[in-house]
Amino acid sequence: MTEGNVDLLVLGGGMAGMAAAARTVQEGGSVILVEKGDAVGGSATYAEFVWTAPDVETLRERNPNGDPELAEAFIAGFDPAVQWVRDLDVEVRPAVELLNFGRGHQTDLSNLFLTERRMIEGSEGSELLLGAEPTRLLIGEDGVEGAEVRLASGETREIRATTTLLAMGGFAGNPELRKRHLGEEAASMPLRANPHSAGRGLELAESAGAAFGKENAAFYGHLWATGVAVTDPFEFANMTFYHSEHGVLLNLEGERFLDETVGDQLNAIALLDQPEARCLLVYDEFVHREWMMKPYVKGVEPTDKFEAAYKAGARSAIAHDLDEFRELPEEWGYPSEKIHAALLEFNRLAAAGDRFDPPRSVDARPLGEPPYYVVEVEPAITFTFGGILIDPEARALDAAGEPVAGLLAAGGDAGGLYNRAYAGGLAAALVFGLQAAETALARARTAA
Repeated sequence: MTEGNVDLLVLGGGMAGMAAAARTVQEGGSVILVEKGDAVGGSATYAEFVWTAPDVETLRERNPNGDPELAEAFIAGFDPAVQWVRDLDVEVRPAVELLNFGRGHQTDLSNLFLTERRMIEGSEGSELLLGAEPTRLLIGEDGVEGAEVRLASGETREIRATTTLLAMGGFAGNPELRKRHLGEEAASMPLRANPHSAGRGLELAESAGAAFGKENAAFYGHLWATGVAVTDPFEFANMTFYHSEHGVLLNLEGERFLDETVGDQLNAIALLDQPEARCLLVYDEFVHREWMMKPYVKGVEPTDKFEAAYKAGARSAIAHDLDEFRELPEEWGYPSEKIHAALLEFNRLAAAGDRFDPPRSVDARPLGEPPYYVVEVEPAITFTFGGILIDPEARALDAAGEPVAGLLAAGGDAGGLYNRAYAGGLAAALVFGLQAAETALARARTAA
């Protein structure tokens, strides 16, 4: 079955796809949105904050290897995007500081998705198809002209569109693609996101000549108690050790391998490159009390993540003094004497104010308030930084940097903005989702 043209075909119903679809119908365009799951929102339904860097200079400082043109478009579009959400009568709270450098807003994302869904379903000529997924792009003389979609009923339908947006969340849920683009150990990383982001958008884009970028750009994720399976997405935060930046990370060789204070999300990236992608996180009662048991960001209730990990069977223990680290369980596989020596050396340097190697970007305090908490952690992935290369108009680019006619990408499917650094994922999806709508509307007016 073949359907007539719509202005925009959106493949993926997460933050980027829903924003693009809602904005398009708001401006009088027609949309068909295809979502593999049985509900819209994707991984964004588990989140609360929309945030990024306060200005371009800060973003470039934090993310020096990202695309500078995308960075400028992102920051320029952030405040208007937040205002767009407010104008939908969705609650957006005043800005707060996040991760010591960012600013963002706690947002009623459930209500946002409900509002956007009503906008799409209430627009004549537009549709929302749940439980459906694209099988191939329709490619003609003028570029991408829509997609063939398998509906929830099993029926196949060709949807013709002036512009097609890929917003399927990237490939975090595809172990093979993770292995190919992130390295051997990435295949077994836990997924702290919805399972539908399995790389279909990237595969479709490449079939139309779009380019992947950039290799080794890494991923957004956090440190997670090793080997603990969490199937309830609303429990992801309880197993995530955001406060690792205030502790000491020691790899299987008993050595520190980075400046932990760069932040837990960057600690996760660095750990993927370590032997077996696992390490010990060690911290004391001061860190437990002053960092873990206080809100990670204002407005979020803290939980005792160590207790949760211990109850879930994670490799974890409490030591009453540092000498107990000489007796780590042999089956853990860590050199106890080297771990003990590394902790003593860390404390010596911190107390003396000497230079660390790896350095600490802020003044370090010794781990000196017992008891001491130790838990084995591994990186867990939420979404990938590498994806379909785009320009500031959200147009997919080929290997020569030229737009692929009729094809856009946003959200986790898009690459180039971040490169081994991070300053907000939902905000980027929202900004470039809205930009995709503007690009599609302009193309539809030209084609009319």
